[in-house]
Amino acid sequence: MELDEFRTSLDAWLDEQEGALAPDHDGLGTLDEQMAQLTKVKRLTFDAGWMRWGWPVRVGGLGGTTLPRAYLGEALTSRDLVEPGIYSMAEVLAPTMIDFAAPELAATMVPRLLRGDETWCQGFSEPGTGSNLASLSCRAVRSHGGWRVTGQKVWTSLAQYSERCVLLTRTGSVESAHRGITALFVDMDSPGITVRPIESMHGVEEFCEVFFDDVAVPFDRTLGEEGQGWSVAMDLLPYERSTSLWHRAAYLHRRLQQLLDAAPPDTLDAAEVGQTTQLLYAFRARSRSTQHRLARGEDLGPETSIDKVLLATIEQAVFDLVGDGLASDLAIGDGTTSERWRTEFLYSRAATIYGGSAEIQRNIIARRLLDLGSDR
Repeated sequence: MELDEFRTSLDAWLDEQEGALAPDHDGLGTLDEQMAQLTKVKRLTFDAGWMRWGWPVRVGGLGGTTLPRAYLGEALTSRDLVEPGIYSMAEVLAPTMIDFAAPELAATMVPRLLRGDETWCQGFSEPGTGSNLASLSCRAVRSHGGWRVTGQKVWTSLAQYSERCVLLTRTGSVESAHRGITALFVDMDSPGITVRPIESMHGVEEFCEVFFDDVAVPFDRTLGEEGQGWSVAMDLLPYERSTSLWHRAAYLHRRLQQLLDAAPPDTLDAAEVGQTTQLLYAFRARSRSTQHRLARGEDLGPETSIDKVLLATIEQAVFDLVGDGLASDLAIGDGTTSERWRTEFLYSRAATIYGGSAEIQRNIIARRLLDLGSDR
């Protein structure tokens, strides 16, 4: 299906299904309510076929380019039917699962994720290593019948809701750095896994610590070959900075417009509004280009770090404006509307950290795009 036909047909269907798709909660809702809403929307859109466009037939999709996936997330976000961060986890994890998992495993698991029957998490970051994946220490050792995994992950989004985890483990020596990493697809109900949610400053337990105590993982859950985990990570991370960021841009566009509608007269500086709008459109232009490169089948790489740096800049700029235009609501306002502005303002402070810190992104740009050498 061509994008124009998809867009027109989807918009008509979303209008028809407005009541069925509407959240059951007011405002932003709790994380439990957001997850329930996400599950409902994914199930309805998958069963109607919309969620399947842009995914390979061999994993339950209907084929075609990735552009319908980008527009579906944009449309759902623009209508405030899903929270973009948790919706886009499928865009981050499923493509790499398709690339590196055994075909039978991908064909079984990916439809469950797309339909909302399952939630997956990404076990990459560790205490003391952050975004520096080459120094991770969560270890997997070979045993009779499979891997045994011991270690800890942190900042693992939605682990408390997840049935599976795409997990990076150390299978080589510590000195092997990026060469000694292996990726596994782990059942989160396996004995020995403990999930401990972390409440962040915006009051939401989105992240978790995850502890692995001699957890058994079958060999057929290895993604790619042993020692190929760095390639898995390098394949996945550009997806984290492509379609999911397009969805977040749609969310920021909606929230900027809502701010302009709600801010009292003379509370916003026209020059700052203009600059923020220019930044937002510049980011959307950049992200649009990335979507079309992805749709043409081009490999995404370190250049997507530019997208992430731009996204972090514009997210904080939008909510800096919220601090100017809705200062009272932000600081002391009651009710779901004020609470939502406040929560989202606090979350925006993390935009330069989540999905790979701004420092890491700039190092990638400097070393891999500009050939400026190591920073050490």
